[in-house]
Amino acid sequence: MNIRCSFCQIPFAIGRNEMLAALQHMEAEKLNHYDAQCPRCRRATPVIRQKLEMTMPNWRDALKELEKEMKANPQQEAPLPKPEADPVTEAESKPEHHRTRAGKAVKEEEKPQAKSKAATAKAKTATKKSK
Repeated sequence: MNIRCSFCQIPFAIGRNEMLAALQHMEAEKLNHYDAQCPRCRRATPVIRQKLEMTMPNWRDALKELEKEMKANPQQEAPLPKPEADPVTEAESKPEHHRTRAGKAVKEEEKPQAKSKAATAKAKTATKKSK
């Protein structure tokens, strides 16, 4: 089913499974419309229940068939991602120095300490007052 977003005017489609889920949700909650999420702006575009039922007149039968199909072919869970590398090994792989814009090497201990914004602002106001 093709829908046009009422905010950004981009056309997008709702698939068969999403329509079945929407009709099932509306039936259970006694709702009159379904909020379709726009893929571009992520806002909800209301779709009237009658419009969904017109595109899928036998949706209850289709839902029962989908449930039978899901029972016959259960989906496997996705494997868990592998754990990240230990932080200790990452720290060891870092170089002891880095290059500055001028190309000179500076060691980690020699880096100048950055002043906080508040301390910098106080120093500027103190300088202006003393002048």
